Amino acid sequence: MGGFFGVTSKEDCVFDLFFGTDYHSHLGTRRAGMSVLGDGKFNRAIHNISNAPFRTKFESDFHEMKGNYGIGVISDFEAQPVHVRSHHGSYSIATVGKINNLSELVEDIMKGHTHFFEMSNGEISQTELVAALINRKDNFIEGIKYAQDIIDGSMSMLILTEKGIYTVRDKMGRTPVVIGKKDTALCACMENTSFLNLGYSFHKELGPGEVCVMDEKGIKTLVDPGKDMKICTFLWVYYGYPSTTFEGISVEQMRNKCGSNIAKRDDAKPDVVAGVPDSGTAHAIGYSNYAHIPFSRPLIKYTPTWPRSFMPTVQTRRDLIAKMKLIAVEDLIKDKSLLIIDDSIVRGTQLRETAEFLYDIGAKEVHVRPACPPILYGCKYLNFSRSTSEMELIGRRVINELEGRVVDGSNPEDEAILKKYTDPDSEDYAKMNEVIREKMGFTSLRYNRLDDMIDAVGIEPCKLCTYCWNGEE
Repeated sequence: MGGFFGVTSKEDCVFDLFFGTDYHSHLGTRRAGMSVLGDGKFNRAIHNISNAPFRTKFESDFHEMKGNYGIGVISDFEAQPVHVRSHHGSYSIATVGKINNLSELVEDIMKGHTHFFEMSNGEISQTELVAALINRKDNFIEGIKYAQDIIDGSMSMLILTEKGIYTVRDKMGRTPVVIGKKDTALCACMENTSFLNLGYSFHKELGPGEVCVMDEKGIKTLVDPGKDMKICTFLWVYYGYPSTTFEGISVEQMRNKCGSNIAKRDDAKPDVVAGVPDSGTAHAIGYSNYAHIPFSRPLIKYTPTWPRSFMPTVQTRRDLIAKMKLIAVEDLIKDKSLLIIDDSIVRGTQLRETAEFLYDIGAKEVHVRPACPPILYGCKYLNFSRSTSEMELIGRRVINELEGRVVDGSNPEDEAILKKYTDPDSEDYAKMNEVIREKMGFTSLRYNRLDDMIDAVGIEPCKLCTYCWNGEE
C-alpha cells in the first residue's frame, strides 16, 4: 500500500519528517524516500528498505538534510518522491494509490513525444505518470484536478514546492489524509499515529477529493471536498496501526467490537481465544471479553530482528518468513482447544501452515474466525495484496472448484454466481465455507459477516468501500 508524511515548519523540519515518515513503516515494505526544501534547494534521498528498517537506512540523511518544508514516503512498489522540473517550476511528488489505466494514460502522453523511465521490473512509476498528468495543465490546481478525473483507481498525493506543500486526498476518500498542527508547524499524513509523539494535535481530516496547500503560516483549502466517500474498510480491519483513528473511529476499538460481534453469533466452546499477531490480537480480545473465554497468547511474534519491512518479493519466501516470525508457547498449546482470530484469509497459505504448526505442537482443536468476510474480489483501488490474479484468492479457487469452471466475473452470469457466494445465509456460501475449512484443516471455520463488520466500524455503510468482499462499487 504505502504511506506519506509532509511538514511545513517555521523551524527546521527534518526531525519531524524523519520520525513522522518512519511511523508509516507498517504500510510499506520495499522503498522509502524523503525530499526536503531548504535555502531554495531540494535535497532528496531514496533507499531500499526491504532488508533494513527506515531509520537505519536514512540515519545519515537525517543528519545531513536541512529545510523548512519536506515530504517523506514509504512505498511497496516504487522509488519516490519523484523530483520534477517543469513549467510549474521544480517540485517533488509522492503518491499513495493505484492506477488501473496506467498503460492507456502512458500511451496517450507518449503521443506527445514524452518519455518515461522504466523501473527495474520494467514497469513505469505511477508517481512519474501523475506528475506528467499534472504538467499537462497550466497550474497545479488544474493539473491535480485533471489527474484525479482521468485516473481510474485511487490517488492521494503530496507535492512539495517552494510555495508550500499541496496535500491531496483521492477523489472518493479511499485513503485518509490527516492534518496535524502545533505552534511552529503543520503536518499532513496518512495516520494520526505518526504525529502523536511529535507534539502535534489533530487539526482536520481532508474530505474526499479535497486539495489544500500548507506552508509555515497555515493551511488553505483550494478544492472543496466532495460529498461522496468510499473509505477502505480494510484500514480498520488490518492496515491501520492500533493507535490510529480514521474518520473519528479508533482502529483498536473497531477491532474489539469486531471480535465481540463474531462471538455473538458463535457457539464454539474452546479453552482459550487467541489472535494471530499483530492485527488479530485486538479482535481476539473483543471476542474473549464478550464470550467470557480466557484470552491467551500461544503465538508470539519475534520482532527484534524481524521488522515487517524485511519481506522478500517472492511469495514462497514471504510465506516462510511470516511463519518464522511466530514463536510458539508450547504449554499454552498442547492438549488445548484453541480459537484463533486473524484479520483475514487471502490465499490461505499462511493460516493453513499456522494451523498445522499448532496441531504438530499438540493442539486438540483449532477453530478459526477471520475478522472479515471471504475476500472474493481483487482490490481495484489500493495495492493491499501482492496477488497478481483474483484466482489466487482461496475463495475464488474454491468457487471455481464448486462450479466446475473458472468464474472470473467477466459476464453477468458470472457476477450472479459470485453474488450467491457473498450471501452468508445462502447454501452456496455454506458449501464454500466448508470446502475452505477442509482444505485448511481447521476444526471449524466461521467468517465474520459483512453487516457485523460494518456495524463495528460505526459509520454509514454508504461511506465504506467493501468491494473486495461483495464486488460492489
